[in-house]
Amino acid sequence: MRAMHSLRRAQRGALYLETKLQALPPTLARLTVGYAFLTTGWGKLHNLERVAEFFSSLSIPAPAFHATFVSCIEFGCGALLLLGLLTRIAALPLIGTMVVALLTALWPDIDGLSGLVGTLEFTYIALLVWLAVRGGGPLSLDHLVLRSDAGAERGGAPAFGTSST
Repeated sequence: MRAMHSLRRAQRGALYLETKLQALPPTLARLTVGYAFLTTGWGKLHNLERVAEFFSSLSIPAPAFHATFVSCIEFGCGALLLLGLLTRIAALPLIGTMVVALLTALWPDIDGLSGLVGTLEFTYIALLVWLAVRGGGPLSLDHLVLRSDAGAERGGAPAFGTSST
């Protein structure tokens, strides 16, 4: 009986922490993945010729175009994730770049499920899917914009970016 009481108390404590720390997981995911893509995108934008050569070695068609395209996606979507702006939308092209990276650059070296799940690219995909489904969380510009829009619909403060007249 005492063990059951202790278990219930621990469970209530965990639920309390969950409510107090609910902003932490999406914020950490956004900041970590956003920073990683922002910096890799920036690096690629400043070395487009080298990136195009690498893409050419992987037999990716139109390597110069795709080097620029991927670099812009990584930089731009990484910045959006850092801000928590358009989080769900920004996650989608980044998922695409990671799938392509897995299929072109890494696939020959992946030896089964543990090899796939052990890649950084797969970890990014998992975090990005979570962000695409759950959004940027309460500490994001998305949350601020949605809250402003909801207030305007109820007759409160005007929507973010609009005038009150």
